[in-house]
Amino acid sequence: MIKIFGKIRQQLITHHRLGKYILYALGEIVLVVIGILIALQINNWNEAKKQKTKETVLLIELKSNLETNIANLENDIRTQNASMRYFDYIMDLPDHY
Repeated sequence: MIKIFGKIRQQLITHHRLGKYILYALGEIVLVVIGILIALQINNWNEAKKQKTKETVLLIELKSNLETNIANLENDIRTQNASMRYFDYIMDLPDHY
């Protein structure tokens, strides 16, 4: 591909067609810019995909942590309720003094 562009460039220069050479050069610049823009877009897509994957992993971990916290809190509530029942039982015992 580069050889083809090189031949075209040489033909335009040797035949003293400056206007066509400038047009050719501008076309080449436009192609390079388009290539760079495409590469940047692909990079942005890849970064967005990586970010989405990280987000998904973090959300899964958050859900797991919340479920663990809920289970721990429910266990604490059961323990506190049992303690309160024992305390009430002890308070209701008659005095033997």
